[in-house]
Amino acid sequence: MYDVIDFSHLQGMEGFSDTLLNNHFTLYQGYVKNTNTLLEKLAGEQSATPELAEMKRRFGWEFNGMRLHELYFGNMTKEKKKLDNDSALAKKMTKDFGADPMKNFTQTAGLRGVGWVVMYYDKKADQLINVWVSDHNENHLTGCTPLLVMDMWEHAFMVDYGLKKPDYIAAFVKNIDWEELEKRYSSALA
Repeated sequence: MYDVIDFSHLQGMEGFSDTLLNNHFTLYQGYVKNTNTLLEKLAGEQSATPELAEMKRRFGWEFNGMRLHELYFGNMTKEKKKLDNDSALAKKMTKDFGADPMKNFTQTAGLRGVGWVVMYYDKKADQLINVWVSDHNENHLTGCTPLLVMDMWEHAFMVDYGLKKPDYIAAFVKNIDWEELEKRYSSALA
């Protein structure tokens, strides 16, 4: 069974109201609860029925919704941390994305629609790739490690920004925990 991670330390973060964060934390807690409920229902042998098939499909949605939110909240911080330009991740981002390594990520975030923006690391190709993930259970890059995750569903920004997605994207980028991303990248290289 999975436990809810407490992200309340993010309250008071610049660019994100506590109302927005608390609503978002509640949504995340629902994904954890639904993941655990489905795990209980799926335990043991069952006949292949349409209901079982739907629960199996739904499990991917709920589980990925839980994990994407954990990665999202986990790669933000109230403390202003800059990307260390001499770090392995910064050098890799510059190599793969050019002189403005966040431009490709923020342009991807600006696409129309709802979903997620994920910067993946593909160890096999030694390549960083920014991807739009439409739904929790679609468009993921198999075998790649998510390094940076940004929620682009309306619940992540509408309370504070309305339709001003570029302002939300800018606020998110200001609150990236680059130390956490460095850890994720180092783990992916191992």
